[in-house]
Formats: sequence, structure tokens, C-alpha cells
Amino acid sequence: MSKKDKGKESFALGKENYKLLVIGFAIIILGFILMIGGKSEDPNVFNEEQIFSFRRITLAPMVVLAGFIFEIWAIMKKPKASENDLD
Repeated sequence: MSKKDKGKESFALGKENYKLLVIGFAIIILGFILMIGGKSEDPNVFNEEQIFSFRRITLAPMVVLAGFIFEIWAIMKKPKASENDLD
């Protein structure tokens, strides 16, 4: 390591990447929130429309998958070089 490299230790990801990771995590949580519900007051009653609704069966898994894809993109995104890094 040269003298220049010793003082420039930094994280593997940039500040923008961490912000994007938080956004992706929020998207995943939103998908899981969309999946909850469908509880019946009477355990002997089965309400098929609530349990097998479009929101729980189709929309929520697609939102979760989109969140995971967003997370992968946030990790792979190359951090922008700041002016201090160019020296």
C-alpha cells in the first residue's frame, strides 16, 4: 500500500447505495404488509374471496420480488466518484 492508499480507507458501498438499500427494504416490507389479513372471526367459516384475493396472491409477491431486484441493483450500482477520490 502506498501512502495515498492508507488514508483513503472507505466502505465498499457509497452513501447513495445505502439509501437505495433502505428503499428496497421498505419495498419488501410493503409487499409483506400487503400479504397480511384474511382472518375470519369464526374458525369454521372459510372466506375464499379474502384469502385468495388478487392483492395477496398476485400483487404482494410481485412487490416483494421487485424489492429484491431493487436490492440487487442497489448493491451492484457503482458509487459515483467524489472529487476527493480523484486526487
